[in-house]
Amino acid sequence: MARVSPLMIAPPLIFGAFVALAAVGMFREDPEALPSAREGQPAPPVVMTEFPGKAGFDDAALRDGEVKLVNYWASWCAPCRAEHPNLEALSKEGIPVYGVNYKDQLANAEAFLNELGDPYRAIGRDEQGRMGLDWGVYGVPETYVIDGEGTIVLRFAGPITQRVIEKTIRPALEKAAQ
Repeated sequence: MARVSPLMIAPPLIFGAFVALAAVGMFREDPEALPSAREGQPAPPVVMTEFPGKAGFDDAALRDGEVKLVNYWASWCAPCRAEHPNLEALSKEGIPVYGVNYKDQLANAEAFLNELGDPYRAIGRDEQGRMGLDWGVYGVPETYVIDGEGTIVLRFAGPITQRVIEKTIRPALEKAAQ
């Protein structure tokens, strides 16, 4: 009887493992969604520098009993520019939007808001990205739905479009209000 070499068994086993992982990935609820370990947990501490001339916010503001959005953005981010009108519309509806200017130059961030408008109830600067690391930010834009107790209900990575508002953000806001 011929002896089977481990080198002959390894490739089919590796291929089988790859197929299994691919199958699991294909049947996820939303294959494009980035997972967040923070959903369902209290929002991490707010540790930012002041955005001159703007109201700031802190941990207490995230736990004030009001449902809100926390939006990480930067002037150098093209998708941030694309989502900005949608953030302004949500703000005009009365949804509190808090901004975190992420790894940006102050002059550029000020010019961005002067050009496009300021949808933020309060804003701060995360110049080094340390707060973003604590929150699990992959990149900008990222938006978090926070319930009145300061718990993260949803983390959405990417620009907020009208479709995202209707299919993702509004349901999360409703959930956070319960």
